[in-house]
Order: sequence, then structure tokens, then C-alpha cells
Amino acid sequence: MELGAAFLCAELEISNEPRQDHAQYIAPHLADKRAVFQAATAAIFLARYYLSYEVIHPQR
Repeated sequence: MELGAAFLCAELEISNEPRQDHAQYIAPHLADKRAVFQAATAAIFLARYYLSYEVIHPQR
């Protein structure tokens, strides 16, 4: 969720100030580099899906 939110904020130009609790949440997961890349790949996929849905269905 953290990565997906970061990607969406960047794409939509929404200011997303880092918070200490976000860093504390992510820190334990950074040891497994494969998991980080898998999570980032999924987050990018879902962010693109969400953004394409908003363009296709702007009234929903």
C-alpha cells in the first residue's frame, strides 16, 4: 500500500510528505530485495490500472 500510494501521489502531483511511521512500517521489509521488487511491480500495475479507470470512467 505504501508504494502504491507513493506512485499515485507522484503521478497525480499530490504532495506526500514522508512520515516517520511510514519509514518504520517499510524498514523491516527492505531486507528482502526480491519482495521489494515484487511489491513495487504490483504497486505500479495497480496504480496504472487505477489511473486508466479514472480516464475511462470519469463520472464514477
